[in-house]
Amino acid sequence: MIEFQNVAYNYGGGELLSEMTLTLAPGSFHFLTGPSGAGKTTFLKLCYGELLATAGRVNVFEADVKTLSRDEVARMRRRIGVVHQDCQFLDHLPLAENVALPLTVSGRAVTDTDVEDLLNWVGLKSLAGHRPPELSGGERQRAALARAIIMGPDVILADEPTGNVDWDMSQRLLQLLIELNRMGKTILIATHDLNLIRNAKAQVAARVLRIRNRRLHLAGSDL
Repeated sequence: MIEFQNVAYNYGGGELLSEMTLTLAPGSFHFLTGPSGAGKTTFLKLCYGELLATAGRVNVFEADVKTLSRDEVARMRRRIGVVHQDCQFLDHLPLAENVALPLTVSGRAVTDTDVEDLLNWVGLKSLAGHRPPELSGGERQRAALARAIIMGPDVILADEPTGNVDWDMSQRLLQLLIELNRMGKTILIATHDLNLIRNAKAQVAARVLRIRNRRLHLAGSDL
């Protein structure tokens, strides 16, 4: 689904990522870890075409991202749900409309039932009419996940989805992502929380990738 072939990325005149080769297969579950500033967010942006590799090749759904037109990139991104670290919402819109925004922007029909079912799945049905500033950190993270998957993507990329929530909420978010994986979705979570990774590995066959010295390594049992 997503393939890196000897990929590098330069940022601010220096090389941030180098010689990265990886395949995210359909239905796989991966964690991406590494110290702050190692390039985890940059790696995710390369996965969905927000950034373009300065060397090597990134294939997404068997297409070289560099060769895609703007419309083709937009269609490709509809198949990738992204949970951003900062969880930006439109504060003047109620939660249900925020979650439905990807459908609205793409011109697809929005049904109240679909949005209601999705909010119920993430445990936010009772908050459908609330504005984003009224939500807690955990509620915002679950809303961000709901928004990321409303288009029915094949791949979900999550950037530190549990970074600003307590342990109980992080486990709730993890269970939702594991459930998506069991539905056949490909999952990649960038995180520095090794306890979260250990907990997940007890439940799902997850590979752990580590960015170290600009390169990608498969983490061993030292987590």
